[in-house]
Amino acid sequence: MISDAPELSIVIPAYNEEPRLGRALSRIREYFASKPAGMAGIEIVVVDDGSTDGTARVARDWTREIPSLRLLSNGENRGKGYSVRQGMLGARGRIALFTDADLSAPIEESEKLLAAIHAGNDAAIGSRALDRSLIFRHQSRLREVAGMIFNGFVRIATGLPFHDTQCGFKAFVRERCRIVFEQQRIEGFGFDPEILFLVRRHGLRTAEVPVRWAHDPGTKVHVLRDSLLMFGDLGYIRWNWLLGRYPVKPS
Repeated sequence: MISDAPELSIVIPAYNEEPRLGRALSRIREYFASKPAGMAGIEIVVVDDGSTDGTARVARDWTREIPSLRLLSNGENRGKGYSVRQGMLGARGRIALFTDADLSAPIEESEKLLAAIHAGNDAAIGSRALDRSLIFRHQSRLREVAGMIFNGFVRIATGLPFHDTQCGFKAFVRERCRIVFEQQRIEGFGFDPEILFLVRRHGLRTAEVPVRWAHDPGTKVHVLRDSLLMFGDLGYIRWNWLLGRYPVKPS
C-alpha cells in the first residue's frame, strides 16, 4: 500500500503572530515552490497558542493558498513548548521540523538539517554558536551573554554536549523521535533542553548544524523573567529523570 503521508511537516508555534505569520507562510511557499517537486510532499502545521489577535484567521486564510496547511488550536495560551509538542505529535510527515514564526533561521537553512537527517541522524538541530559569522543580525550583548551562560548551565545540569540548545530550528525523524515529544513535560521556553535530553536518553543520533540566523526584535522571550524560568526548568528535568518520568522503552 502506498502511503500518502508527506515527506516533511513544518510546525510553526504561533502566539499573537498576526503581523509575521503571513510573511513566513509566503516565504515557505515561495521557497518550496522553486524546488522541482514544488509543495508536493510538504505539509505546514500552525499551532495557535490561544492568540488574542488574528493569528488563527491568517492561518485559515492561507489554507486557500496552501491546501496542505493545517491549523491546530490549543484553546488557551499554554506556552511555546506545549505548542511545539502538539504540532510534532500532530504532524504526519516522515520528517518533522519546527521553526519560529519570524523565520529567524531562513527556511532555506532547512536544507542543512534535512541533509543531516538523510546522512543517518535521527535529529538535526540548528546552531548559532558553531559559526557565529552566520549570524547576520545579532541580539543585544545582554541576550547573547545570557544565552552563553544558560548553555553552560545546560551542559552541567543535563550533560548535553551541544553548543546551542535554544535555536528554534530543529528537525526529527518523526516516528523514531515520537517518544521524545510524548515524554516532554515542559510547556514554556525551557523545553529545548528537555527534548534534547530525551533525544540523548533514548539513544537517538543527533547532529548540531550551523545555520544562518537573524535576531528579530519582536521576540516574545523576556530576557530576565524567562531566563529565570528556564533555569528552574533545568532542575525540573533532573527531577523528572530521578523520579523515572523518562522511561526508556525496551529495545
